[in-house]
Amino acid sequence: MKLRSPMPELEGATKWLNGQVSKQDLVGEKPTLIHFWSVSCHLCKEAMPDVNNFRDQYKEELNVIAVHMPRSEEDTDLDQIEKVAAQFDISQPIFVDNDMKLTDAFENQYVPAYYVFDKSGVLRHFQAGGSGMKMLEKRVNRVLDEVRNEQQ
Repeated sequence: MKLRSPMPELEGATKWLNGQVSKQDLVGEKPTLIHFWSVSCHLCKEAMPDVNNFRDQYKEELNVIAVHMPRSEEDTDLDQIEKVAAQFDISQPIFVDNDMKLTDAFENQYVPAYYVFDKSGVLRHFQAGGSGMKMLEKRVNRVLDEVRNEQQ
């Protein structure tokens, strides 16, 4: 997915956990962070506390959505996904993508992967891998600052 691309529709979920949202729910008022993770991904689990801090620190200003992207047949076990989500305090909505529909829409090949969309649903930042949380935070703050400046 190229920078400045519009957010894909959030369609084709095997299941939603922690509530379901649509693109229409996300675009308009707040920027959105969509992060891809997998139960078999060690780096994803290491990064989850940072993602949760983002979610909690910016809960009034930022939408945070998780996408569970299976990397193997074992990763499609819904009970396991729910268990790991609870274990790592993933309380934001989780799009379970066992059919890889959203993964394909995003052209995503990585976990963890982070997509930052501005409030109009335009992709402003993408990064993959477990490191670089400081860079992600800078990019999130950049799109949040745009909204804050509009409100003044």
